[in-house]
Amino acid sequence: MVLKLYAVSDGPPSLSVRQTLAALQLPHELVSVDYGAGEHLTEGYAQMNPQKEIPVLDDDGFFLSESNAIMQYLCDKYKRDSPLYPTEAKARAIINQRMCFNLASYYANISAYTLAPIFFDYERSSLGLKKVHLVLEVFDTYLARLGARHAAADHLTIADFPLVNSTMTLEAINVDFSKYERVHKWYNDFKRNYPDLWKISEDAMKELKQFSAHPPDLSNLNHPFHPIRH
Repeated sequence: MVLKLYAVSDGPPSLSVRQTLAALQLPHELVSVDYGAGEHLTEGYAQMNPQKEIPVLDDDGFFLSESNAIMQYLCDKYKRDSPLYPTEAKARAIINQRMCFNLASYYANISAYTLAPIFFDYERSSLGLKKVHLVLEVFDTYLARLGARHAAADHLTIADFPLVNSTMTLEAINVDFSKYERVHKWYNDFKRNYPDLWKISEDAMKELKQFSAHPPDLSNLNHPFHPIRH
């Protein structure tokens, strides 16, 4: 059975898994989840992921959510020897740390400022922007201390994907982060060196720019966490 990925076209976690599938050259079926119609909030979707979050991987009836876990699983099961997720303990620990940092801090604070106000009834604030700059500074420090060309090694790893897609949302709403020189260089190097992988992010960024200019009407959603703009 071909792998199925239930995803949205503009969500950073979905994009990161798609890039992993592409980098590993794994055949798969991409199943588009209609976020605006609330397909992810249905009981049917909850059978795959009780959190009702996106994305979800279906590997012949084995359902796995959380993009970090999906990326790690794909490497471990299908390309155990891939440099995208090496098995050496310290190398893997750095990758895992970067992915945890993205999930808990980098993406959490950036998306609260970039994405949440596009789709839901949130306002961008000076405090929110301060948090964005704080996590950019931390990431810049990580890059400086590692002294490598990528986020977690001298070569591409799955840690680069979520960090790139979080950073992409800053570009989508025209936040200038050029003063974080290492982050800025790493991000633009990814664009230049991996054009096929970047195309996945770039297409999403174009969508986000459109949504930023014309916020979608999600008033039909009874979202369990986010306040709906009416």
